[in-house]
Amino acid sequence: MSDIREEIREQCQELILSDKQIEEIMRRLLKEINKGLNKATHPEADIKCFITYVQDLPNGKEKGKFLALDLGGTNFRVLLIHLKDENDFEMVSKIYAIPQSIMLGSGTQLFDHIAECLANFMKEHSVYEEKLPLGFTFSFPLTQLGLTKGILARWTKGFNCSGVVGEDVVQLLKDAIARRGDVQIEICAILNDTTGTLMSCAWKNHNCRIGLIVGTGSNACYVERVDNCEMFDGPKDPNKKHVLINTEWGAFGDNGMLDFVRTEYDREIDHFSINPGRQIQEKMISGMYMGELARLAIVKFTRAGLLFGGVGSDILFKRGQFFTKYVSEIESDKPGTYMYCRDVLDELGLEHATDEDCANVRYICECVSSRAAHLVSAGIAALINKMDEKSVTVGVDGSVYRFHPKFHDLMKAKIRQFVKPDISFDLMLSEDGSGRGAALVAAVACREAH
Repeated sequence: MSDIREEIREQCQELILSDKQIEEIMRRLLKEINKGLNKATHPEADIKCFITYVQDLPNGKEKGKFLALDLGGTNFRVLLIHLKDENDFEMVSKIYAIPQSIMLGSGTQLFDHIAECLANFMKEHSVYEEKLPLGFTFSFPLTQLGLTKGILARWTKGFNCSGVVGEDVVQLLKDAIARRGDVQIEICAILNDTTGTLMSCAWKNHNCRIGLIVGTGSNACYVERVDNCEMFDGPKDPNKKHVLINTEWGAFGDNGMLDFVRTEYDREIDHFSINPGRQIQEKMISGMYMGELARLAIVKFTRAGLLFGGVGSDILFKRGQFFTKYVSEIESDKPGTYMYCRDVLDELGLEHATDEDCANVRYICECVSSRAAHLVSAGIAALINKMDEKSVTVGVDGSVYRFHPKFHDLMKAKIRQFVKPDISFDLMLSEDGSGRGAALVAAVACREAH
């Protein structure tokens, strides 16, 4: 660590969260979550805590064939999952493109296209004649009114299909399937990818109570007592005391609650983003922004003459050109070696970097990624303490958690520090939440219905 320049170490101090700050973040987050759960304060809450209406977790006894549909971007997946004995399943899937013309066309076109692909998929896999339950992962902002009723709040990610906002997307898919009249599909549930992550993990690990995504975005869902959910609409089953809550916690800080730990880099990223003032916490954590945070700090220190002899490069000075995967690669070098770091700096046109430059760049990356891990940990620790169950598994997915070499260890240590001492917890990589998770939500819903 002796190679780190004193000025860089001092100026990076603001990227390091103190324990006091983490405690304060946990307190504020909890306050916002409770605002989201309560009817009177829900409209102004920045953590909305949407009710998912998923009230049953897998118990390992789910069996049979299930379809899953995963729509969350410029293509969608159809999956056929055959659950056999506990922890044994077969899965086939296919990815279908959504042409630009359909993304910007009518809702009818979109759902007719999806229904056609579903029918073709069923033909290919010889289940065309069978009546199959389907779980629908729909990763756009959704107001759920029940397990099979979800109203699209707004399109994101480049979609703008007419006639869908304000409508029930499950009904639109049902109508498209009915218009064809050739396949029998029963839509059992609509969910988002964090719910799927939790369900996918819970199938193997029955004490999974939190689903977490740390990838392009950041979000979490957790198990809450129905008594605490004033926004729960519709009939309540007295035998079901719990429901999954989709926090949508990426929006934490939209009302200024995180300003006390934000830096000039955070403000610059927000200013130049497509949604200024929105998803403030997500912008401090997720893979969409982590590389850019590191770049902004590196640029500042280069211009101050503290890095690369004050000589940068065109690529370094260009917004969005320092990818988040670079942060993971640079931190993968063994201590005192800079092989990956030099590869990255070469790609950026910084062949003149010294070993001392490499050590400092790596230090900046560590500050940025550790802060992200600690922010996520503050949230997870707050949720674990709120649920107050003695043993909890957290199902985690997303590219940052998957590919950053230290993220898991950083999270484990920090959560341990802030979780009540009598609670034990585990972080588990969840496989394919939006696919297998969706099928499991359908399987559990079917198990309940029949």
